[in-house]
Amino acid sequence: MRLLLLTFILLPFFGHAQTRFTLSGYVKDGANGEALIGANIYVRSLATGTTTNVYGFYSLTVEPGEYEIVFSYIGYSAQSKTLNLNESIRLDLELQPEGRQLEEVVVSSEKELQGVKSLQMSVNRLDINTILRIPAFLGEADVIKSLQQLPGVSTVGEGASGFNVRGGSVGQNLILLDEATVYNSSHLLGFFSVFNPDAVKDTRLYKGAVPAQYGGRIASLLDVRMKEGNNKTLAVNGGIGTIFSRASVEGPIANSQGSFIVAGRRSYADILARPFVDILNEGAALNFYDLTGKVNYNLNKQNRIFLSGYTGRDKFFFDKNQGFSWGNNTGTLRWNKIFNDRLFANFSTVFSKYDYSLQFGENERDNFRWKSSVQNLTFRPAFSYFINTNNEVSFGAEANYYWFEPANAYGTSNGSRIDISLPRKYNLETALYAGNNQKLSQRVAVEYGIRFSHFVGLGSGVQYDYNDTTAGTRRTPVAERTYSRNQRMATYQNLEPRLAFKAELNDVSSVKASYTRMAQYVHLISNTTASNPLDVWTPSTNNIKPETGNQYAVGWFRDFGKDRTYEFSAEAYYRSTQNQIDYIDGADLLINQYLEGDLLSGIGRAYGLELYLQKKSGRFTGWIAYTLARTELKVNGINNNQWYATRYDQTHNVKVSGFYDLNKRWSASANFTFVSGTPATFPTSRYVIQGILIPYNAEGGRNNVRLPAYHRLDIAFRLEGKTVKANGKARKNSDYWVFGVYNVYARKNPFSIYFTQGDERVAQGSPLNSEARQLAIIGTFIPSVSYNFKF
Repeated sequence: MRLLLLTFILLPFFGHAQTRFTLSGYVKDGANGEALIGANIYVRSLATGTTTNVYGFYSLTVEPGEYEIVFSYIGYSAQSKTLNLNESIRLDLELQPEGRQLEEVVVSSEKELQGVKSLQMSVNRLDINTILRIPAFLGEADVIKSLQQLPGVSTVGEGASGFNVRGGSVGQNLILLDEATVYNSSHLLGFFSVFNPDAVKDTRLYKGAVPAQYGGRIASLLDVRMKEGNNKTLAVNGGIGTIFSRASVEGPIANSQGSFIVAGRRSYADILARPFVDILNEGAALNFYDLTGKVNYNLNKQNRIFLSGYTGRDKFFFDKNQGFSWGNNTGTLRWNKIFNDRLFANFSTVFSKYDYSLQFGENERDNFRWKSSVQNLTFRPAFSYFINTNNEVSFGAEANYYWFEPANAYGTSNGSRIDISLPRKYNLETALYAGNNQKLSQRVAVEYGIRFSHFVGLGSGVQYDYNDTTAGTRRTPVAERTYSRNQRMATYQNLEPRLAFKAELNDVSSVKASYTRMAQYVHLISNTTASNPLDVWTPSTNNIKPETGNQYAVGWFRDFGKDRTYEFSAEAYYRSTQNQIDYIDGADLLINQYLEGDLLSGIGRAYGLELYLQKKSGRFTGWIAYTLARTELKVNGINNNQWYATRYDQTHNVKVSGFYDLNKRWSASANFTFVSGTPATFPTSRYVIQGILIPYNAEGGRNNVRLPAYHRLDIAFRLEGKTVKANGKARKNSDYWVFGVYNVYARKNPFSIYFTQGDERVAQGSPLNSEARQLAIIGTFIPSVSYNFKF
């Protein structure tokens, strides 16, 4: 089987002995020098072409001759070049942005990305201009909140960190910022993401059909690429909002041989409230900040280096001694190397860290301190070989070294310290991959590849064996083994094949299908209603098997209307998973040496239908997204060993987004969201012991009821600044205002429902009263205003 797959991948390398020449180079933005990702290069006479990669590089190999070649990118003026290819040519090109047009609101449906002509399916790309126009909480544009307006993407409610994709949990999404893993993507307990829109160039979400070069999670991939910086002129961007302000500076270096960008944000609610709230003057804090930076430099035409990084932190302190904080740190060093006009390579060295701390206690003699972190160091060589216009081969490798610190913790009582820390864990994950994007004919294309992943747990450490007991109850250790430094403790490996297929039925419609198998060796341990900053990341061990997932998807894509103004797509998917993690009732997940004894393993399934209709041009643009889905688990010891819905299962999910240009300066936008209620576990009976009411689930059901449906309307109005001064001269600077209302009709959407005993005294012998209480994170409308500028 392996030999057959290898032969299939290498087959395009053979049989091309005839003379051919190559046109290659970079396509960039003429206004700022940024590389354009996914720009089209089209050969008219051959009715074929290619697109630029994530660094703006392209390579096109054809037989000798004269060709008219068109370079295009949405929102930019196309350029046509007539070239006589009697030798290989290097052509770097800049496309000029078109003037501001009414049809600039576009979601991922550019024909070269996800429409009828593209091979890709189950991929969403949000243009940064669209992100800036979507109504947002407190008027602040947000990458992840914008993605939640698309089909197949959801969250369990306001204040929930992360997002869910096609039935996957928050921890099953691989989130990359310039190739660096982001373990927690949220600020302020989920209300904002860590991605500063001023520093983001491209955002792409793979819900399926994930290319072979990516692995490590079984639900989705969110690939966020940072801007490289303006290499034409110095530019400053920023904004002043209701809750935080932001600013970025970018410009050229070394006579435009390189460029840089630095962007920062800081919330200031605690600063503004300090004169009026005493505890803020006593060490209390409620804020977040982040700083993003990137620099690049052209060594020569064949070599370019990039260095980018991110640091951010949230602080939530009740006073100087009590509270918690969390944050991410990443760094990426990349080297682009053009070996020849067909072989492009990138070598990346990446560092990622997520850590949090919790502390309470009034003084140094009586307190508690807990710190935890997960870190990884990655080396990733990646190669692209452009054989001809019909074949683009990718191959490479990846090595990830992890170290986990579950708990560096101690408690102090009356001056006596007790250390309850847990030992570090060390792991090495490696992978090899190869794939080919192949056009079989003018209308048929296929992308196939394979990834081989290998994972090993390393000492030093202790490994436990647990007893066999009644399913669903806590297991206790019965034996342990001690391992020395770098000794192998557990080893796993997986083959992960990938396949995607496209057949155009005619010029305006196509059918697509894909299969993706992925393995996940690190796991997010959380049994709360929503993921929170104190959740634990842990690696696979002898007791925690790698999670694996197989996803099958089919879709129909259709453009219609004058100038293909409308796009419709329907995708159905089915995903099966193995070794899914769930928890016994009352599981102890924090600072637990025997955590694995509280974990259960089972199988999962998720299936659904995603419908998407978008109007792409005109004064009114927008989309309607509907998802019909089901997500279930089956774990021995839970729900009487029967299938049960996950906490993030949502049967119906409707998202409507609209944008309307009222005139040259005013525009309006609105979002409407309707989501079926998520499952929850309610008691079915109760005990009364010494006058205390104790709810009890007598039937052993898990997620046996659903909360009420969630729905919300948001609106926003944008006022562009004047483009002409009073003297008639054009302004060099630009600015705009955003006025918005979140949750317009003040819906109190339930985040959770819990049960309490009544407060009133009850006469002896009378039954105790209990009541259900609904928690709504946001229970009213929230107006906002923000001012944004660029000069």
